[in-house]
Amino acid sequence: MPKITLPDGNSLNFENHVTGLQVAEKISKSLAKQAMVISVDGELKDLDHQIKNDCLVKIFTSKNEEGLDTIRHDTAHILAMAVQELFPGTQVTIGPVIENGFYYDFARKEPFTEEDLLKIENKMKEIVDRDEITKREVWDRDKAIQHFRNKGEVYKAELIKSIPAGEEVSIYFHGDWHDLCRGPHLTSTGKVGKFFKLMKVSGAYWRGDSNNEMLQRIYGTSWATQKDLDDYLKRIEEAEKRDHRKLGKEMDLFHFREESPGSVFWHEKGWALFQKLISYMRSRQDIAGYKEVNTPEILDRALWEKSGHWEKYGEHMYTSTTPDEKVFAIKPMNCPGHIQVFNQGLKSYRDLPLRISEFGKVHRYEPSGALHGLLRVRAFTQDDAHIFCTEDQITSECLIVTNLILDIYKELGFENVILKYSDRPDLRVGDDSVWDKAESALLDAVKASKLEYTINKGEGAFYGPKIEFVLRDAIGRDWQCGTLQVDLNLPGRLDASYVDKDGVKKVPVMLHRALFGSLERFIGILIEHYAGKFPFWISPLQTVVIPISEDFENYAIEVSNKIKQAGITSVVDLKKHNLNYKIRDHSLAKIPLLLICGKKEVDSNTVTIRRLDSNKQENMDLDLFLKKFSALNKASSN
Repeated sequence: MPKITLPDGNSLNFENHVTGLQVAEKISKSLAKQAMVISVDGELKDLDHQIKNDCLVKIFTSKNEEGLDTIRHDTAHILAMAVQELFPGTQVTIGPVIENGFYYDFARKEPFTEEDLLKIENKMKEIVDRDEITKREVWDRDKAIQHFRNKGEVYKAELIKSIPAGEEVSIYFHGDWHDLCRGPHLTSTGKVGKFFKLMKVSGAYWRGDSNNEMLQRIYGTSWATQKDLDDYLKRIEEAEKRDHRKLGKEMDLFHFREESPGSVFWHEKGWALFQKLISYMRSRQDIAGYKEVNTPEILDRALWEKSGHWEKYGEHMYTSTTPDEKVFAIKPMNCPGHIQVFNQGLKSYRDLPLRISEFGKVHRYEPSGALHGLLRVRAFTQDDAHIFCTEDQITSECLIVTNLILDIYKELGFENVILKYSDRPDLRVGDDSVWDKAESALLDAVKASKLEYTINKGEGAFYGPKIEFVLRDAIGRDWQCGTLQVDLNLPGRLDASYVDKDGVKKVPVMLHRALFGSLERFIGILIEHYAGKFPFWISPLQTVVIPISEDFENYAIEVSNKIKQAGITSVVDLKKHNLNYKIRDHSLAKIPLLLICGKKEVDSNTVTIRRLDSNKQENMDLDLFLKKFSALNKASSN
């Protein structure tokens, strides 16, 4: 007689074994209709899973992440069914759920075409209409391997062979079609709905290994309602318009070359934007009491081994062996270097908290297929900082850092921020008493922000708990940027210490803090958030002065010089093109202000202002212009 405890603490008693669907029906008929999957003591299960013992049960609908993921998982299976019905002999491999959708990898000699995707989509809708019943079976391992080999599914047989001994070999049937899968799944193909779309085809190596066979990967998206699907497709369309790679070229900000994959070639305006962000951050950090340092980019392997990075990051580090056979590595992060700075000279409790910052260039190897413009590179600059403090200072420092991060995001135009808090994992270092302080401090900082947050139980680093700051951009996409981590491990490994008020040496707590994370990536996010139309104070080139003929070039140069003296960036366009051409050219480059100079402006000491995305023109006294836009040329003015 299982006792089912619900999330609100209420319980239901049943005389016999009960399924998840029966539990939902007991609660309400409407919930039973909407139910997708359940969790039993935290483990996701199908609705027809037999519950035999007392347990905690949660029921998920399409409004929950678990329910939506199940819809997408089922849609991936329906994609595979459709492909094999349309193209017999095609082998299926793996088909997981990913953010906003799913993919499935296929082994097929002929390439899939755009026309094929339309045929597959229509076949998928037929399968939904057939409402094929879904059921799960557990097979003997050897039977499963032989079965799929006999079907010609060699990839699937290989997957089954690699399942650890003792794990179930779970086979899901949708009608007669079946596949190896852990599940869970919906009760029938009809439950999926038709709110899906196949997006594209790309190549993918079997098991992600370039030494293996090349497969064809079909990507798709799937949602709970037509509105959700339409909204997503609109976001995708808008995202394509905002693609930072496209805008970066139009705005002449940067480019990439095959000779240095994953490294940015910054152009004048892009580098100006880069330096503006550093100057802004530097001024904020200076006020907040940070001491900026600079540490070597190349360090001896022995230091990376002592810090533990060699073991964890070694395969992603760039290394070099010198003629005397010493091995050096280009730093993938700044932490060990900052501890070396801290270790110079005796420190006492009076020196703490000590806040050290660096705009440190780091290098990490990323597979070629993972590189993506500014968003995924191999060489990038971290706005890194490490705060050395006592255990009693953790709470106050975490609150200070959190407030600084949120304030900076707000000034940069990101007011919709979500926090993700991760506490202690099972495998960890440090005393539980210190973990208690660290976790409490971080959670206090999260709660004090009054922002939406989630708790990722047990997902903290082995050396301490952490907060991730997730920005939501103008079209609703989430970007994980800033981090705040409490480190109870690295300072001790690298012999950091301070003398407390009793004259005893103690190991400091180390807070890892990044606001942008990577300046390169953050600039990519900024470009897409603003669609290249930056606020005036961020814009790398704020004004272009355009004389309408050669007669007014001297006045245009004089105007531009006065603008630059006021701290506003400016150039004069003296190219031999007509006015309309110049306006179109600079508008494409997203210049905020175009200043037109002709006889009227010369005679009255004015400028005619044409703002980006506006056909209206405004004539303004030059001195008034300088006063007004100098005031706007600061973050606090926005």
